[in-house]
Formats: sequence, C-alpha cells, structure tokens
Amino acid sequence: MSTPRRFRSIFARRSMLLIAMQLALPMLASAQNSPADIQSMPGMDSTNKSGPPTSATPDAPATSSDPTSGMSPEEIKGMDHGDTPDMDHGSMPDTSHDSMSDMGSMSGMKIDSMQGGRPPPNARSPDYSDGIDYGSMKGMDMHDDAPLGMLLIDQLEAFHGSDANGQSWEAEGWYGADSNKVWVRTEGERSHDKLEDGDVEALWNHNIATYWGSQLGVRQDVGAGRNPTWAAFGLQGLAPYWFQLETTGYVGTSGRTAARLRAEYELLFSQRLILQPEAEVNLYGKDDPVWRIGSGLSDVAFGLRLRYEIHRQFAPYIGVNWVRRIGTTAEYARQDGQPVLDRQILAGVRIWL
Repeated sequence: MSTPRRFRSIFARRSMLLIAMQLALPMLASAQNSPADIQSMPGMDSTNKSGPPTSATPDAPATSSDPTSGMSPEEIKGMDHGDTPDMDHGSMPDTSHDSMSDMGSMSGMKIDSMQGGRPPPNARSPDYSDGIDYGSMKGMDMHDDAPLGMLLIDQLEAFHGSDANGQSWEAEGWYGADSNKVWVRTEGERSHDKLEDGDVEALWNHNIATYWGSQLGVRQDVGAGRNPTWAAFGLQGLAPYWFQLETTGYVGTSGRTAARLRAEYELLFSQRLILQPEAEVNLYGKDDPVWRIGSGLSDVAFGLRLRYEIHRQFAPYIGVNWVRRIGTTAEYARQDGQPVLDRQILAGVRIWL
C-alpha cells in the first residue's frame, strides 16, 4: 500500500470515531440532564465559535511530514472535522474517589467493620461452638474445678543423733477445689520412749495467685507439758525455679507469738532418683522457760534426703539432718546437757495417696 493510501485509511478511521463520539455524547448527557441544562453546560455548546473551517490550500506544497499529501481537495474537505463541538472534558460528571465514598454506606459492605470493633451478627462464636451445646455424655466436658484431695506423708523416718535416737513425722493433706481448700498439716518427734513435741494445724487455703494461696486457721501443740493453742495465718506456694515455700505466723495466749519459715527443692538426678534439700527456721516473740525456748531466732534446721521412687506414691530414702540452736534456746540446751548442734542420720519412706 502506498503512503497516500495509508494516511487516507488512517484519517478515515479517525473521522468515523469522532463522528461516533459526537453522536454518543449528547445522548449520554440527555439521560442525566434536560436539554436546557445541556445548553448551559460549559464546553457543550453545539455552535461553532471558532468560525468556518479552514480548508486546505490546493497550491500548498506537499512534504513527507504532511499526512494530506497526494490527496485531492474534495477528499481533504470530506475529512474536515472542524465542525465537531468543543469537547470540554472538565464538564464530564465527577468520577473521582470522593464520589465513591458513598459506597461505604452500603448495607453489609462497611469496610471498617472488617478491621476490628464489633463482629457482624453472623460471626463465629468466640469459643468456636457455633451455639452447639455440650452433649449428654458424662465425663466428656472439662470439669476443671472439681473438688479433689490428697494425703502426703513427706517424712516418716527414724533418726540417730548425738543427743538421742527416735522417730519423727511430717505430713499434710488437703481437700477442695482450685480456689479454696481445707489444708491440714502435722509434724512431731518422739524420743526417749515418749512424744517430745508436735503440732497439728487446720487451715483454710484460698488461692490468691497462680501457685500461691493464703492460709488462715488454728494450730494445736501436742507433747509433754502444757499444750497451747495458736491462731495461724500465712502463705504457701511455688516460687520461681520450683522452690516450695511456706511461711506461717502464730499468735497465742498471753501475748505469745511465733513464726516458721520453710523452703524445699527437688533436684532430679533421674526420673526416680531425687535429692530433696529442706531448710526450716523458727522464731519466737518471748522467752518460754517451760518449753526451753528463747525469744528471737530460736533454731535453724537443714536436711538432705535422697529418695528412690519405686512408684510415684512410694519412695524410700536416706539422709542427714543438722539442727542448730541459737541464742537463749542454745543456753537452755547447755543447761540441760544437750548439744547446741545436733547431727542426725536418718532413713524413712515418703508416701502419698
């Protein structure tokens, strides 16, 4: 195809496109505005304000850049589109993003409700149950607040010391739910064929934090001589790094006061062989010559027990225990011919039910 014919075909296609746009734009405008509004719209005046079209000059020299070179004046005149109305794009309807903001008000299509806040009415339930209740099968629900109980005989042992030989015990038991329990503790020692000293505590344990509970109750001393009754209060729980701590204060008759601090730890050599260190400190508010107890820090005990768990509920052990009397209590021990520092070799069993 020669160059004049190619340009002639191109301009013919453009002329058809412009004529189609000229016919379509008034139709679109009439669908939204009245004829009077079309006349008042800027840039849509159908009159030709630019004057008559300028036709090509026949005598104009043709150049390689002129697309009308080689065309007759009649063909050029037929392709003239100077009468096309002024197409002012500024008069077209506004389709910016501002006009699309009304879409946010469409029912069920609010985007901000999908980014947080209240869930839609048909959202999934928080526990993913979708409103389905638990079945009637017993034992298939998570009943994590059921009352439970346990009895732990932590120490049931015989000891041999520089002062005397004898037997001792330490046990505790509880029953209740996670929040509240009834807690019972007892410990004591028997030597010289008689019960030297012991006590029984009945406490109400209330959970105040994870692994920690407050305790309130009474303590009853048993043994030779008089057996006073104390009001007891304290804290018991599991400290970081798995230290079992127990601190209890006591208030008795005649203004007597006392306190006991105890700490335990379990060091696992294996799943069955376990070393259990234990430390205990006793303090008293005033001297008691009858019980041979001095005020302030009275005694400190430290023990090591190595047990082997044949079963979780039954474990024999061997160990050693040191008891150091301090202050006025040590003076009472010297007066009675007893050692201030007592070393004991012991053997026993640990049982829990």
